[in-house]
Amino acid sequence: MTRYNSKAEEHLYKRNLPLATYRSLSEFRHQVRCFLRYSEDAARAHDIEPQQHQLLLAIKGLPKGKTPTIGELAGRLQIRHHSTVDLIDRLVKAGRIVREHGTGDRREVLVRLTPEGERILRDLSKEHQTELTKIGPKLMRALAAAIKLARHPTPRRQSRF
Repeated sequence: MTRYNSKAEEHLYKRNLPLATYRSLSEFRHQVRCFLRYSEDAARAHDIEPQQHQLLLAIKGLPKGKTPTIGELAGRLQIRHHSTVDLIDRLVKAGRIVREHGTGDRREVLVRLTPEGERILRDLSKEHQTELTKIGPKLMRALAAAIKLARHPTPRRQSRF
């Protein structure tokens, strides 16, 4: 059940949205999905599963001050701890990452890329940069339109079309 802070807020959320809002959200979702589909296909072309590519990128691209622990990586990928362990196991077996013990706490398990993992990630990242230069403008326009309508909704009756 949704809770509202006031009757005015409740009214705001219960009113009809203009068709343009649905269209802009749909277009944004479509553009995001197009990029994700590209990314999935590119990963498979490099003989790696999309989530494995995401894990390699999460390891290499961690924000400064973060360490590549299983918990940290699970959070970055938005998956459960045991799923992260499975991904790590498969990448270790393929020789793309290695496990290491933490320096301060030997019970802590850290992961790092091997030269093979680095090569695959570098190649995929270059391809993704190229693709972003192609589809980035459409993605940005779709996001800007969705944000604009979210900030300034104009309630109208729903169209039948």
